[in-house]
Amino acid sequence: LSRRRDGGRESMKRLLYALPLLLSAAVAEAHSASDAYLTLSVDVDESTLHGQWDIALRDLDFVLKLDDDGNGELTWGEVKRHRPAIDHYAYGQLRFDDATGAACSVRPTHQLIDAHADGAYAALFFDVLCAHPSKTLAMSYSLFFAVDPSHRGIFVMHSGEQTSTAVLSPQNARVVLAL
Repeated sequence: LSRRRDGGRESMKRLLYALPLLLSAAVAEAHSASDAYLTLSVDVDESTLHGQWDIALRDLDFVLKLDDDGNGELTWGEVKRHRPAIDHYAYGQLRFDDATGAACSVRPTHQLIDAHADGAYAALFFDVLCAHPSKTLAMSYSLFFAVDPSHRGIFVMHSGEQTSTAVLSPQNARVVLAL
């Protein structure tokens, strides 16, 4: 065994230089990506789309400040009190246009809480109603893109026996749906 003359100062310097990197790696690993899950099902008569949109409560809290008492934990009461704000924000980020270019209406039906592996999600249920019957719809999605360009929408559509999927991002925010 040999003793270093610097009394371990060089090792300590290396550790101090590496510490910020170690801490930032731990923080990056603890951060969960911002994802939402959007599922659409075409009604048998093909005139109505039914949707479920699961949005992480932590992401909604970041944008809407849902945690009224500031204790870092959301309660059902807090989420319920903010339901109109959640609906207004979310549905303002989702648009459907029929084949003529006319906007379809998005009608919220109810809201629940759903558990995912990475936490609690607001489950928003809605119907899409179009004035003109159409074999295609264009969907535009922009949830959280203004505040988090890394956000992704995981999209699934069920139409009869067909299932379609897409990952929605700022670069892929508009998709055409075949009904």
